Amino acid sequence: MPALRLRAFAKINLGLRILGRRPDRYHEIRTIYQSVSLADALEVSIGSRPGGIVVEADDPTIPSGPENLVYKACKLWRRARGLSRQIRIKIEKSIPAGSGLGGASSDAAATLLALERLTNNRLPLGNRLALACELGSDVPFFLVGGRALGCARGGEIYPLHDLPARHCLIVFPGFAQSTAEAYAAASSQLTGTSRSGSMSSFGMWPQFPWEGWEPAENDFESIVFAKWPELQRLKPQLLRAGAEMVSLSGSGSAVYAILDSARKLTSARARVPPSWRSFAVETLSRAQYWRRMFAR
Repeated sequence: MPALRLRAFAKINLGLRILGRRPDRYHEIRTIYQSVSLADALEVSIGSRPGGIVVEADDPTIPSGPENLVYKACKLWRRARGLSRQIRIKIEKSIPAGSGLGGASSDAAATLLALERLTNNRLPLGNRLALACELGSDVPFFLVGGRALGCARGGEIYPLHDLPARHCLIVFPGFAQSTAEAYAAASSQLTGTSRSGSMSSFGMWPQFPWEGWEPAENDFESIVFAKWPELQRLKPQLLRAGAEMVSLSGSGSAVYAILDSARKLTSARARVPPSWRSFAVETLSRAQYWRRMFAR
């Protein structure tokens, strides 16, 4: 049974603006995705005989059946390529679930790439991205990596030039944030005035880090910080430790800090409550993202 090991990297959001509700009842957003080196490890294998899909994770809270995004990725890929052999996926989790770091989406995208490599049966890029969009709004980004602009529901991806590498401190407080609940709360705060969903609306976004590591605005912060004030109190502490920018990632609950030295990262990490999880990682360029994904 051939097997392939690979890494599924996390992402942070360098700003996230909710422009309004779409006709399909999803939200029109703009965000800048950035890959970081925190990663899950996957082992993907394909049997020699017909069989089903088996997903195993070392985290007992991760579902193993059809509700798992990796399972759904296998099912969609089998349908698209006509594969009937058994697929087995083992997942070693490092990216916390419910953190806004895209762990499930990254695992699903990595699964699609692994199945293509194992079978040497590659989808055209457009078909691959279409499958990714079926799986979830963040999944297409993980087929690009590095730094990229996300539009529409987040799955319309435009690669951006990479910024200079930085240290990144990710803080997970231990409580998960439901994305669906966060968007429901955001909907209740939207006014009746519709914001433009066109590319020309770029100019209305204050504080998006287009050319450098600059402050970024995330519309979910007011929702998540109201729910967990201790996260709001952490943000100025990380800034005082020397962070260039501090923000919520996605819809939370993880907060990240971008720092230009290991010394500042150590200082910032010392301000994190000891009962919370923190990860000292680094930002990844697009080339690093692809080089490290399949590295042994």
